[in-house]
Amino acid sequence: MQIGIVGKPNVGKSTMFGAATMAPVEIADYPFTTIDPNKGVGYVRYPCPCRELGVQCDPHNSLCINGTRMIPVDLLDVAGLVPDAWQGRGLGNKFLDDLRQADALVNVVDASGSTNIEGVSGRPGQFDPSDDVMFLRHEIDCWMREILKDGLGKIARAARMKGSKPEEVLAERLAGLKVTEGQIKSALEKVPLPDDPTQWDDERLLALCAEIRRASKPMIIAMNKADIAPAKNLEKLSGFGEEAVPTMAEAELALRRAEKSGIIQYVPGDEKFRIKEGSPLSDVQRRALDRMATNMGKYGGTGVQRCLEDAVFKTLGYIPVFPVEDENRLADHFGRVLPDCHLVPGGSTAKDLAYRIHTDLGDRFIRAVNARTKRTVGADYVLQPGDIIRIVASK
Repeated sequence: MQIGIVGKPNVGKSTMFGAATMAPVEIADYPFTTIDPNKGVGYVRYPCPCRELGVQCDPHNSLCINGTRMIPVDLLDVAGLVPDAWQGRGLGNKFLDDLRQADALVNVVDASGSTNIEGVSGRPGQFDPSDDVMFLRHEIDCWMREILKDGLGKIARAARMKGSKPEEVLAERLAGLKVTEGQIKSALEKVPLPDDPTQWDDERLLALCAEIRRASKPMIIAMNKADIAPAKNLEKLSGFGEEAVPTMAEAELALRRAEKSGIIQYVPGDEKFRIKEGSPLSDVQRRALDRMATNMGKYGGTGVQRCLEDAVFKTLGYIPVFPVEDENRLADHFGRVLPDCHLVPGGSTAKDLAYRIHTDLGDRFIRAVNARTKRTVGADYVLQPGDIIRIVASK
């Protein structure tokens, strides 16, 4: 799974990426600081079963912090997009191509309205941040449309020669964008196209691509700089029909650096932090931390962690599952207790989990055991959030 962090230049994308991953990235107050995409790992939180079951866990593919399992998620920070990026402006085609493998997008918006559509700084409230959301949607829709148009002749020939259904030939053309045939079929039900692909005009294709984008690249709106944003901007951005989260990326990055330096005690995603006794703080630093604490109380945290978790759990509908090899000791063959946590799509089965762990394990699947209930379950058992599962396979 990969989450893309996108938006126009100079809105805080790289700051958010740096805060989420603690990866060293260049951050500056001017457009196009990022040219090549930054790749890193962020984490989403879930209660670790260790506390509920009274065991000491030994995480392998994730972390456990005070009973909270931190599950890794791949993040991609894409360079800022400008109007007409789909036509190649501002190296736009390259930046859009970087999004091909993203499963969901976090659209970082300057909710304060202090940057224009090109990412040039102004004063807070000078620009309408809702334009940023509309512009980004349009750029991705046009990019998809051009990919289809480039292969329209091939699509038409395939439809005539093979008698293929439209969703089949469209899915083949968009396969590199992680678009499924089912998503295209659903889009075609909303925007039906003529049987003859040569009759597909730009307007219909654009409408179709908008539906495909909603299904294949769902978005979370990160209302960044919420601490200095007019309330009307937050209300407007919250009305787009997509998950919208008040976000303060600069505060999150500052808190993570302060925690790493031993100045504060802070777990990403918490609504508050604690200044450690004896921390050497200047008056300026203490006032800055006081402001952060006030704003976090207003919005329930900095919003960075919530954006990732809403993308994974709400928008994509993934659930965490803990596979083990011994349902009594809750351990793997090395004796590590609750070693791994896998994120799987909601509706996944026990056999799906076996294949996710290893193809050979899926091929040799016999049954599974629910470690909580000690009951045997079949291949079609639908996994539930937090399940602890042992896979039994043939030798």
